[in-house]
Amino acid sequence: MNSINRRSVLLAGLGVAGAGALAACSSNSSSSEGTPSLVSPDGRAVAATDRKRESTGKVHNLTLTAAPAMLDLGGGMTAKSWAFNGRVPGKEIRLSAGDTLAAELSNQLPGKTTTSIHWHGIALRNDMDGVPPATQSAVRTGSNFTYGFIADAPGTYFFHPHVGVQLDRGLYGPLIVEDPKEPLSYDDEWVIVLDDWVDGVTGTPDEVFAELQHGMGGMDMGGSSPSPSSSAGDGMGDMGGMDMGHMSMSGASNSMGKASASPSGGMPMKFMLMGAESKLLGGDAGDVKYPYHLVNGRVPTDPDVYTGKPGKRLRLRIINSGGDTAYRVALGGHKLTITHTDGFPIRHQQVDALLVGMGERYDVLVTLDEGVFPLVALAEGKNASGMALVRTGPGSAPRATVRPKELDGMIMAASQLKAADEVRLETRKADRVHRIELTGGMDTYDWGINGKGFDMNNPTASPLLVKQGERVRLDFVNTTTMWHPMHLHGHTYQLGSGGPRKDTTMVLPKTTVSVFFDADNPGRWMLHCHNAYHGEAGMMTLVSYQA
Repeated sequence: MNSINRRSVLLAGLGVAGAGALAACSSNSSSSEGTPSLVSPDGRAVAATDRKRESTGKVHNLTLTAAPAMLDLGGGMTAKSWAFNGRVPGKEIRLSAGDTLAAELSNQLPGKTTTSIHWHGIALRNDMDGVPPATQSAVRTGSNFTYGFIADAPGTYFFHPHVGVQLDRGLYGPLIVEDPKEPLSYDDEWVIVLDDWVDGVTGTPDEVFAELQHGMGGMDMGGSSPSPSSSAGDGMGDMGGMDMGHMSMSGASNSMGKASASPSGGMPMKFMLMGAESKLLGGDAGDVKYPYHLVNGRVPTDPDVYTGKPGKRLRLRIINSGGDTAYRVALGGHKLTITHTDGFPIRHQQVDALLVGMGERYDVLVTLDEGVFPLVALAEGKNASGMALVRTGPGSAPRATVRPKELDGMIMAASQLKAADEVRLETRKADRVHRIELTGGMDTYDWGINGKGFDMNNPTASPLLVKQGERVRLDFVNTTTMWHPMHLHGHTYQLGSGGPRKDTTMVLPKTTVSVFFDADNPGRWMLHCHNAYHGEAGMMTLVSYQA
């Protein structure tokens, strides 16, 4: 390897992040009698695999300082939050495939707040994945940790913390790995980062999570009662039998931050969103009331603007960094040609709009017309939207609430796409099959996998086992009445026999989605719902390699 000594980088970071962290990560590398020995995050198998990565020898050094910030969201709207280097989204990181990223995280968050950085979608070495306590100790306030890894797969990625519900603050940014042999032809590109925003406006993500944890049983329903069609076993996730249209986002926006008490004595609802319905998502669209939906950190009344020329071909790299919202994305007056999802090429597909779940990324090409056009991110099922503008000629900006007709045209999700020939997995029988039953519901907010919530105090207990070299099939069986974007760290999987290569996929209510991956990146890897609140409530597990 021609870049940096990765173990020295890891140890240097751990030295300031906390003594004994490496030992904590490796404590289960050899197991007790009757249980298999597992590969540790910094084990020999991890190092051996990393030596095989193609490296350009070029190193990108940078510092990401996580600290409180007063953020300008546009239109005179500000939010007191946390951010990397005082901006949201964080400054774009861009490198070429095979380059090494050496990113020092400096934790300047308040109190005793610990944090980390997860490099979402990158198949990197395990000890740099940023998932405390499974792969490292969390970085303490006042401490630093250096992440060093080769980014050998081109694509559109992003970075965010993997501690608590910090993802739903301002701690995120795009990570673009360019292909030195780029096959696409285009004139310019524009990175689009979508986000649902609550922090510093109506409350904090921690307050949101605390309210959600009370479950529907502890909420003040204003005298309403569950529909007879909703059973406790369904977790009341769909709410389809309840007339709650008056409690949609449009109604909530007029009483932002106000929580009404009730003579019934139930806990008032300040953050929980009721009546969010989407046919595209199979029912309940989400849990959380968000006052703003941002595109590149801006509200729709004061949008981010891309300025270009008519006739030019533009590449959009679209990233959903949100905590609880799927977005239906369209550019008014234009068709979109989808070329990639989650960093991997697909057979090109022309559409009017695309549906992007949390953690998903899409690359699209568009040939620009002349004028001023809204790029709208409709918060699916939530009666709200974010917006940016494309300006290629004279004209006035559309209203912030504009809804281009393309949003109701041909809408595409990943399940309808096909992998490009060059990245499709070779046909092969699965060596191992894991049933991943998605369980829980809104009634008690007990989201889990196979009926269990993930135990952060004992993260390596009862993992899903794989062996290096195996073809693995995961069957996501959604027994709940809500949709879940399921994200696997350190790998990409293929949807079915010929679907796209992905690391995050939407699993709709009462459906099963089978995905396949080759176990070629040893370590212990998180598999979880990328709804920030579902994951933190327990819908997580580990995929661990046997030694």
